[in-house]
Amino acid sequence: MKTPFTTKEKLEEIAAAYPTPFHIYDEKGIRENAAKVKEAFSWNKGFREYFAVKATPNPFILQILKEYGCGADCSSLTELQLSHACGFAGEEIMFSSNDTPDEEFVRANEMGAIINLDDITHIDDVKRLLGKLPETMSCRYNPGGVYEISNGIMDNPGDAKYGMTHDQLLSAYKRMKEEGVKQFGLHAFLVSNTVTNDYYPALAKTLFELAVEIKEKSGVSLNFINLSGGVGIAYHPDQKANDIAVIGEGVRKVYEEVLIPAGLGDIAIYTEMGRFMLGPYGALVTRAIHEKKTYKDYIGVDACAANLMRPAMYGAYHHITVMGKEDAECDHTYDVTGSLCENNDKFAIDRKLPEIQKGDLLFIHDTGAHGSSMGYNYNGRLWSSEILLKEDQSFTLIRRAQEPKDYFATLDCFPIWDKLSKEF
Repeated sequence: MKTPFTTKEKLEEIAAAYPTPFHIYDEKGIRENAAKVKEAFSWNKGFREYFAVKATPNPFILQILKEYGCGADCSSLTELQLSHACGFAGEEIMFSSNDTPDEEFVRANEMGAIINLDDITHIDDVKRLLGKLPETMSCRYNPGGVYEISNGIMDNPGDAKYGMTHDQLLSAYKRMKEEGVKQFGLHAFLVSNTVTNDYYPALAKTLFELAVEIKEKSGVSLNFINLSGGVGIAYHPDQKANDIAVIGEGVRKVYEEVLIPAGLGDIAIYTEMGRFMLGPYGALVTRAIHEKKTYKDYIGVDACAANLMRPAMYGAYHHITVMGKEDAECDHTYDVTGSLCENNDKFAIDRKLPEIQKGDLLFIHDTGAHGSSMGYNYNGRLWSSEILLKEDQSFTLIRRAQEPKDYFATLDCFPIWDKLSKEF
């Protein structure tokens, strides 16, 4: 079973101030996990976790992580602006984008961010825009084919739109060196949401061996290697969570086996673990508002896929706790649904749960990353608020819920605006 990080009584207290649905984050858990990540890679003097801003783009969260030495990994202009406003500067920002508009390269450079190139043609784009290449550049690698590690975990990088081929990568480093680049990085993301301690060490071996080859064939000695994301979380209650200390030690062993003998023992290790950093420390809290019995038993809640897209988009599993009934027998089978005019708007299908009555609070686990950030406004549904549960068990609003005036704000150029604005 999964245990919520707070109580029914606390959630009812919060709901009295900020009605459901809302996303809630556990500050204590976030801080403890960030400290563990920092310790796990403390053997590498240049280590930095570049938190993937796209996972949870909230300034309160970013500023907490900054306290633990984290940087910000950005993939858009607005993420760059948000990170800069939160105090991240220079090489604390990694800009990892694809199909990138010109103005975003320019803004990243103005901030002094590390630009991580997704394609070899971007070298010419950056030079055209800036006049010359920045002194620090990174390249994203895609090995193609199928990447497989232990426990049957595999993915197909060859079908991914990201990164350069092996030969393109070597050409890119040679070209950048000729253009005056002095600091070089390598980045790759090959498998998603792995629940195994073997993934990062296996990926590290692939990239470390590639770093040796890059030195031999292009004369470029890398300054950093970014292992990116892919370290997952245990969404299912029967899964065993990753142990970041074991993962860090596994990477250290491969580092000493491959890089140090090749004279590359000064390479800094970077990570980009949005899901692992935040996923388990957030939840979507929603209230049961309807029960429907037709060909199945449905529980309708006041949240919908616009508040949490993953189950509808991917069929992703998110565990659900009925607050106050944690120890009750799961002897009812429900589809837990939202209000969108789409049949995939379901948080759970044929899920065994305790009997649910109208008014019950449901705690949907593991939404701290790629939860609120993937919200949208289909059917005119509005984004829910975000709440930070502080270490002393007080709570604070860190993003207010959208209101109709927010939804209509971009229509102020239309003649009907005066009529709409009177509705608020």
